[in-house]
Amino acid sequence: MPDDEVDHGRTFGAVAPAYDDHRPSYPDAGVDLALAGTGPGRVRVLDLGAGTGKPTRSLVARGLDVVAVEPDPEMLAVLRARTSGADARAGSAETIPLPDGDVDAVVVGQALHWFDLDRAVPEIARVLRPGGVLAGLWNSGDPDVGWVRELGEMGERGRRVPGNAAGGGTPPRMPGEPWFTDAHQEQVTWPRATGVEEHVADIATRSWALLSTPDERDSVFAAVRGFLRERVADADGRFTMPMRTIVWRARRA
Repeated sequence: MPDDEVDHGRTFGAVAPAYDDHRPSYPDAGVDLALAGTGPGRVRVLDLGAGTGKPTRSLVARGLDVVAVEPDPEMLAVLRARTSGADARAGSAETIPLPDGDVDAVVVGQALHWFDLDRAVPEIARVLRPGGVLAGLWNSGDPDVGWVRELGEMGERGRRVPGNAAGGGTPPRMPGEPWFTDAHQEQVTWPRATGVEEHVADIATRSWALLSTPDERDSVFAAVRGFLRERVADADGRFTMPMRTIVWRARRA
């Protein structure tokens, strides 16, 4: 991935507290799929590109030995302030601050599409024990629901960043041989209780919004508010967003 695309992935630091406040967490069923095959006993997991700690907190809650690595200093500061029970370190997918064969699993929440895969894949393989699991998770609105698909299309003109997974898609090229085998993808659907202004605050942390002009953002946000209030929200502006979490998983060869 070109350096400018990786840099775009680091624009989130400017809105790190809002990112943590408004982005959805990952459903338990999705995290369970990501960790499938890690075996019994004490499991050591790397949350890579950990952001503000959304996946980290889910992993810690399972009693796992968790290392969280994040390159953006603002995101890492929020992670450290709001997450206990994890070893939080500065680092990147391309330069992971761990020894060889140190972890049983590498979990990547909403970030694998930002990695320079040519450099990151061998590095991820290096820190994984043989047979260890690499899992990527992506949250999005469920595109199989008609109105959710319509809502997503409102932001399409703002999605100017290659690799942007605002719609929940996986990156065009996933890690494979010789480093990883047994790759497959599953998904989980789940309901998210939210509100009109909460949803706008969520999409305001998306890369397309951060890289758009104020006029472009305001235009999309106004359209989203109008759509939600007219089509799905109750009198208090509350509604349930049908969500989809894609889980891609492979095993270290």
